[in-house]
Amino acid sequence: MAFTAKDVKELREMTGCGMMDCKKALVETDGDMEKAVEFLREKGLATAAKKAGRIAAEGIVKAYVNGNVGVLVEVNSETDFVAKNDEFQQFVSDVAKTVADTNPADVEALKATKCGDTTIGDMLTEKIAKIGENMNIRRFARIETTGALVEYIHAAGKIGVLVEADAENNDKTKECLKNVAMQVAALNPKYLSSDDVPEDYKEHEKNILIEQLKNDPKNASKPENIIEKMITGRLAKELKEVCLMEQEYVKAENKESVAKYVQSVGGITIKQFVRFETGEGIEKREDDFAAEVASMIK
Repeated sequence: MAFTAKDVKELREMTGCGMMDCKKALVETDGDMEKAVEFLREKGLATAAKKAGRIAAEGIVKAYVNGNVGVLVEVNSETDFVAKNDEFQQFVSDVAKTVADTNPADVEALKATKCGDTTIGDMLTEKIAKIGENMNIRRFARIETTGALVEYIHAAGKIGVLVEADAENNDKTKECLKNVAMQVAALNPKYLSSDDVPEDYKEHEKNILIEQLKNDPKNASKPENIIEKMITGRLAKELKEVCLMEQEYVKAENKESVAKYVQSVGGITIKQFVRFETGEGIEKREDDFAAEVASMIK
């Protein structure tokens, strides 16, 4: 029985399996849709679709730097146990290398990209079926530079950082950038410097500060010019905390800023940084274990 591309697409939608796996199943079953589904189930591939709804908030961040290209990628799993699995970690490494080599536009384009004899998307489906947990390629960042690039991974992949600088790519530069990357990992700045902070962010924070002062009996009756100075001072303090170059350098003994530390090394201009923290922003499932046990014994 012959089959068409439409049949392959339909089988993929039914099972959640990769296109190549669906095509192979239809070839092996002579185009019989029901037998093809059974074929995929027997191979353990059709189970991936059932796992797709589960929350994957664990996982790892991996970095890959090769020459003038650096990549940071986050791949999620359901449990921290699977995140430590060697096969899972190798898959994440393959994903990072593929991003570096092919420069895909987004995650969907990445999934359609070839890695060896298959695609990243089909590899993901196969890993879900084999390992038995839902997994998700959440995001990636790719930097191609004419300067220097350093990666830093903290806590076995809980946090990953890339830092790019306009500088000679030597040991002195790498040591400086590694220190800056550790700063980014520890203090999680939102912007490179205050010049990069959007005006709407500043305005939003300023309005919050105004409301705070209005609701504070100690300050509400103060003259407007005094309140304005207080707001300016507090906003400057806040920006100092969220801007990397204005932050207090954590390894300094004299409370110098990151900008002053970089300047003291000489010949280095920080251009950008990227920071990923595993699972940040994902609402993790909170299981009620007692309720689950109670429901099982009813």
